[in-house]
Amino acid sequence: MATFGAVEEQLDLITKGAAEIIPLEALRERIAQSRASGVPMRIKAGFDPTAPDLHLGHTVLIRKLRHFQQLGHTVIFLIGDSTALIGDPTGRNVTRKPLSREEIDRNAETYKAQVFKILDREKTEVRYNSEWLDKLGYAGVINLAAKATLSQMLERDDFHKRFKAEEPISVHEMLYPLAQGYDSVALRCDVELGGTDQKFNLLMGRELQRKDGQPPQIVLMTPILEGLDGVQKMSKSLGNAIGIDEPPAEMYGKLMSVSDELMWKYYTLLTDLRASEIDAMQAEVAAGSLHPMQAKKNLACGIVRDFHSSDAADAAAENWAKQFQQRAVAEDAPVVQISLSTDGLEIEPGVARLPKLLQLAGLASSTGEATRKLAENAVSVDGEKITEKLLKGVNAGGSVALRLGKKSVRVQWVK
Repeated sequence: MATFGAVEEQLDLITKGAAEIIPLEALRERIAQSRASGVPMRIKAGFDPTAPDLHLGHTVLIRKLRHFQQLGHTVIFLIGDSTALIGDPTGRNVTRKPLSREEIDRNAETYKAQVFKILDREKTEVRYNSEWLDKLGYAGVINLAAKATLSQMLERDDFHKRFKAEEPISVHEMLYPLAQGYDSVALRCDVELGGTDQKFNLLMGRELQRKDGQPPQIVLMTPILEGLDGVQKMSKSLGNAIGIDEPPAEMYGKLMSVSDELMWKYYTLLTDLRASEIDAMQAEVAAGSLHPMQAKKNLACGIVRDFHSSDAADAAAENWAKQFQQRAVAEDAPVVQISLSTDGLEIEPGVARLPKLLQLAGLASSTGEATRKLAENAVSVDGEKITEKLLKGVNAGGSVALRLGKKSVRVQWVK
């Protein structure tokens, strides 16, 4: 029989970083029941393998699974190989392009290889929803579809907007929330995790469990994690993501480009530190006893250590220091976010006009002045003197250190 910590002690870790829990009191009761019986709760998070790699945005839910795992509960990493055939319509204004079964299977294998960088392999149930969805058959699908109405589906924000705009909604897309909800019935989940954008799908699981005679699951939603641009949801397609399989130095460098404000959200959602520990660190920064740059270094080291190793994190930190700090770029240099789509900046993918960049970064009053300074050999890029007017190798999510005379800035590229 398992032994679990006190209810409030468990809630302290479980609720850390949660945006909404429906209903919170039911979660407290379910934890108490689990403690009394010694039977662990069943916790599920589902991932459709629509791309070959996971990024840090995906790990917010995986890390929350780990918190439940650390408390002794049963966690289920659900691979949505059947729901991926539909494609989650969440946040979409057009129907997703369907994936082949071969693409889905290939992506699923990479997910399995990556997820155990966070979860305990021996204590994790890995399931595929094809186990039950593919066995439903025609009659089963009709029976499932009968459990919801068209008006219910059109209450979903994505569908409602598309319907009002007279944009196409394929019938099979409306099966997605039902299929995801049925996952919870098949797995008899106590808690399902998801992002705030998944609220409709998650609540459908509660509804279908109730109709099946099961205790409805508790829904725990986490915030959407912004990417390196600090604005949009982390996504590889937007070029603002940090992949968990990226080389240590690249991962470290990208984390160091995150804004000071966003850093604290990364601490909350991407580390195992308790909320009280993060609050204490913020207080130190506010009091001036901890430099924000050092706090960010600690964050970057911790995340690289999680996905690689302590040695890799130390080497990445040393490499970054040599590249950006020992090349005459001040630690407290301001960070400037610049879009590659700014008129007159990028002449072709990966190549930007340096005089225009110097003007946008506030180091020169005009492109004419910037051109003169380049000719005078007064401009450094990542610590190297440069006279060329074109800067190559730029990409959204990356960063570059600029210096003109005594002024320096760190430019963070956004899409």
